[in-house]
Amino acid sequence: MKYIKQFAILVTVCFIGELVHEFIPIPVPASIYGLVLMFCALQFKIMPLSAVEETSDYLLSIMSLLFIPSTVGLMVAWPIIKQNWLSFLIVGIFGTVFVFFITGHVTQLIIRLSEYLRKRK
Repeated sequence: MKYIKQFAILVTVCFIGELVHEFIPIPVPASIYGLVLMFCALQFKIMPLSAVEETSDYLLSIMSLLFIPSTVGLMVAWPIIKQNWLSFLIVGIFGTVFVFFITGHVTQLIIRLSEYLRKRK
């Protein structure tokens, strides 16, 4: 029963992210809104980590299985993709490196900001 409750909380946050996506006219995916909402709820102690911890750990442990549908979709679309596979590969590599770069810098910025705020207290 604990897992069902935790999963319901995760799905509810995702649904709220979908609602926010419908009402805010910014081209940001609904899943990002959901992630930000979950982060804020955990960071500001609105929701304790224990409310979703076990189910989140389980979903992370089976995450590779969650990529199977998109992989099958790529296989089905291969006749269309094969003409431009090199372009897709290059964009994928550079996109991944760009996301790593930005994520690293934003993480460092958040760490420095939280250390600065901790020292001010």
